[in-house]
Amino acid sequence: MIGSTHNLKQLFGRFRISALLILCSTLISCSSLSTITIEGSYPSPLISPLPLTLGIIYNDTFSTYSFTELDEYSGEDQYIINSGSSQVALFNTILPAVFSEVIYLNSADEAADYPDLDMVFEPTIEEFQIGLPQKTRLDVYEIWVKYNMRLSAPDGNSIADWVMTAYGKSPQSNFGSVDAGVNEAAVEAFRDLAATFSLGFTSIPEVNAWLQINNVL
Repeated sequence: MIGSTHNLKQLFGRFRISALLILCSTLISCSSLSTITIEGSYPSPLISPLPLTLGIIYNDTFSTYSFTELDEYSGEDQYIINSGSSQVALFNTILPAVFSEVIYLNSADEAADYPDLDMVFEPTIEEFQIGLPQKTRLDVYEIWVKYNMRLSAPDGNSIADWVMTAYGKSPQSNFGSVDAGVNEAAVEAFRDLAATFSLGFTSIPEVNAWLQINNVL
């Protein structure tokens, strides 16, 4: 009887270890984390540049921007979407088309080193949202981004501070993976921003007023 009880304890112990291993394996597979780095090309807008020299600042948060999408059931990280480098590439395409000269600054303090500088621009991201077909029950991947655009004089005085939004979507049926679908939706959103910014910059009321006062328009 004693030997039989001992064997039962050993058997139960092995079963418990096996069950824990299976559970851990299941949890790991369910909570897999995918990193998506947005990559795309952005055509230069075909517009006449303003006769201005612009200083551009990409702060660290913007240039390395990353968004984490959580699993709706476990609350754990599901997707990490890195878009900072792609958004820097976007503005590096837009701004030289809108302004006759663009100077890259590390901080607003450097503006004093450039006497010909007319204005300083610093974009920031306020919100980033993603729509996945498995969550929205729609047959599209969606990306929505809310930006805060800050434009100031070289001495730091504000010229304009406004909000812009960008939206992009891509059909789920066109892509064989979530990564590709999300990437295309993000690229479409950034291209949407490029068109809105380049064509509407001079229509921003505060910007337009500054341009009028300084005889640029």
